[in-house]
Amino acid sequence: MKKKQSATIYDVASRVGVSLATVSRVVNGNTNVRESTKRKVLAAIDELGYHPNAVARGLASKKTTTIGVVMPDVTDMYYSELARGIDDVANMYHYDVLLTNTDEDPVRETMAVNNLATKQVDGIIFMGNELDREVLNTIASVDAPVVLAGSLTSDGSLPSVNIDYVAAIRESTKALIRNGHQRVALVIGPLTHAINKQYRLKGYQDALEEMGIDYDESLVFTSHQDYAAGMQVAERVTAAKATAAITYDDEVALGIMNYMIDKGVKVPDDFEVVTSNNTKFAIVTRPAVTSISQPKYDIGAVAMRMLTKLMNNEILEDTQITLPHTIERRGTTKNDLEIKM
Repeated sequence: MKKKQSATIYDVASRVGVSLATVSRVVNGNTNVRESTKRKVLAAIDELGYHPNAVARGLASKKTTTIGVVMPDVTDMYYSELARGIDDVANMYHYDVLLTNTDEDPVRETMAVNNLATKQVDGIIFMGNELDREVLNTIASVDAPVVLAGSLTSDGSLPSVNIDYVAAIRESTKALIRNGHQRVALVIGPLTHAINKQYRLKGYQDALEEMGIDYDESLVFTSHQDYAAGMQVAERVTAAKATAAITYDDEVALGIMNYMIDKGVKVPDDFEVVTSNNTKFAIVTRPAVTSISQPKYDIGAVAMRMLTKLMNNEILEDTQITLPHTIERRGTTKNDLEIKM
């Protein structure tokens, strides 16, 4: 069976007996067309089933009404909630979204940014724990604005939306120390990443200093961002004689908690756990996990709103947006866990 050919702008112009420019003006909402002609063009579009191509429609305006989103893991609940906020605001402003998954591989991140640029997207939102030098160089070469969501550069050179990671980790660490823990483990990602070394680790070190406890680097652990990695790092946490842990990822936190329970350690009586992303993983387990609560949807939504302003050549009043966070106390910390600044 022969496939039906899609109608083109030429077919519409021929049906009505007008120029291509006239059809284009109607499609793009230009008011400089007589009402009677506009009605005829719209009727022909409906009859022929013509669907304007977004790229072709943007040739005159230099816009494709498409934005690109670079995600490290589309299955990760934290990033998927950010993506929901991005997508809702994008739809509000009539932008289509192209989503790319990179597995947080710098080579794939560079390729993703390049590929989105070749598709002539109007802007890009980048999510992930780190932007290496090659990725930053690629972003700098792209002729489109870029906003970071839940991600940071070491020098704040790109617009971004985040929480105050230093304060969040500091508050959580101090609360655990007040609960009587002298050896609190910090489980984070690679220390080569700015978000870990300059923010999470700093918050942890600040808390120790404020509480009069010496920093012990043997209590700082790096881990991959998954459940199995949490089970593995838990063995090292136990060997370090830690009695509490703060983690940067909910799956990692579950791995640590279940390892402890499997070994007969009572949570939270003998070991307390605080995580950072407050996804469904932290809520549906028993015990549910105490977590730093980030406004994930809002981070994505605000990042997209910032991008719309940049795409319209507006000046941002603030390029580094920090949204408020809270601590959700649940079953992996003792009831008297007290959060103070």
